[in-house]
Amino acid sequence: MVRTIFYISAIVAVVVVSAAGGIAHPLFWLFIVVLPLVLLGLYDIFLSGHNVLINYPVIGHLRYAFEFISPNIRQYFIETNSSGRPFNRLQRDLVTERAEGKPDALAFGTQYDVNEVGYHRANHSLAPKVVSEAESRVMVGGPACAKPYSASRLNISAMSFGALSANAILALNNGARLGGFAHNTGEGGLSPYHKAGGGDLIWQIGTGHFGCRTSDGRFDPTQFGEKAVLDQVKMIEIKLSQGAKPAHGGVLPAAKITPEIAEIRGIPMGVDCISPPAHTEFSTPRGLLEFVQQLRELSGGKPVGFKLCIGRRKEFMGICKAMMETGIKPDFITVDGAEGGTGAAPIEYSDRLGMPILEGLVFVQNCLVGCGLRDDIKVIASAKTVSGFDMVLKIALGADLVNAARTMMFSLGCIQALRCHLNTCPTGIATQDPGRARAVDVELRQTHVANYHRATIKSLLEIVGAIGLSDVDHLGPRHIYRRVADQTEKNYAEIYDFVPPGNFLGNDIHGYYKPHWDLASVDTF
Repeated sequence: MVRTIFYISAIVAVVVVSAAGGIAHPLFWLFIVVLPLVLLGLYDIFLSGHNVLINYPVIGHLRYAFEFISPNIRQYFIETNSSGRPFNRLQRDLVTERAEGKPDALAFGTQYDVNEVGYHRANHSLAPKVVSEAESRVMVGGPACAKPYSASRLNISAMSFGALSANAILALNNGARLGGFAHNTGEGGLSPYHKAGGGDLIWQIGTGHFGCRTSDGRFDPTQFGEKAVLDQVKMIEIKLSQGAKPAHGGVLPAAKITPEIAEIRGIPMGVDCISPPAHTEFSTPRGLLEFVQQLRELSGGKPVGFKLCIGRRKEFMGICKAMMETGIKPDFITVDGAEGGTGAAPIEYSDRLGMPILEGLVFVQNCLVGCGLRDDIKVIASAKTVSGFDMVLKIALGADLVNAARTMMFSLGCIQALRCHLNTCPTGIATQDPGRARAVDVELRQTHVANYHRATIKSLLEIVGAIGLSDVDHLGPRHIYRRVADQTEKNYAEIYDFVPPGNFLGNDIHGYYKPHWDLASVDTF
């Protein structure tokens, strides 16, 4: 509206000045400078609806101008290298340097406060080991899986076409192919851009069943089966919930929905695409596992699992009870943390709901071990992974492999502008605006994605060897220390209780877990 006022004023000024004899006429400056400000002031007072502008017309716009640029001022001039959120400058720079193939060595010592509560570290060994490249991969697939998949320890987490631009998806999938790792499609369906790169895919099925849905939004087994058997699809993931917005359906704002996206997803144009908060194909733990079995059969025996952010503990325990009762086990479980999230989410959900990744991993690990299920199920950690040490930390607490989303976006050129949901991403990654999306150079960025993956896996193996281990799976909670209060530290074996195998199968169930276990049911969440 402000721009409109100036445009109209300028047109009026040109007409009047032209009629009056040009710029030498005294009325020129009146119409060019004073009139637009007068019109703007009248608009501010009578039509703007802003308290500040009503009391301070014209000059009050300075307040909104400063507010608009304040996030950039804070990011570039005020925040320290280690204080930024959600990712600080040290983390962002590490990803960028590794993606671009630059040296990532640090001069003059760490910039982190090693005495700050929450600081993590590991003890090194005086007899470091050389860890084999074979340790960078994990075989995913339980006893019922006919087509197990050799997965990298680090893969691209779920990000849909729609949330990301076509060029971003192409660069990610090409990078996955170059680096030999997997790319999770996100719940938005199998788009042509996921398939064009030729990289391994983990097809995520959300509550909206995009890409395999009927006209009324229900699951379509025929559509699913036709796509799930594609050789490029290596695993199937059922999304129960995600860390950014647990118990809330995925959100794709109407501004980002193009005719192409509407066709791929099977949704209408012009309205926000909001997935249901819960699945319609099942409503109990038993039903979930029957759905797992159905997808495994329809896909020809490929690994099938589910993703969730831990919330009410009894609900996950109900799933564990259902596994034991039915004999149906997922091939993997992806644990998302409340600190995760790449797209649009209600602020209260992002800030206040869900269990953080480390607590969630420990809980899932204890439940599976306590039920005697752990050996047949792989655990994937998904939330805020930047470095090889981040992977070491998550694997030590129960993960077998790790997914990363936002750091993969950094390798594409993301600058953490926090505009992912507005369709105005300045780097062309999280937008459907063709003019902006062309900024993602697929040929260049696919190499950056592969570089970042390779360097991070290399870091993982080197740190494991520095700890004195030759096998990544030998990492455990005793290897990671966390600074706690009173200038002391504890390793995670001291911070958390880890239950012995089969603990939930007897009468002496660990006291923390027993109340939740007693409430858990296979017939209700």
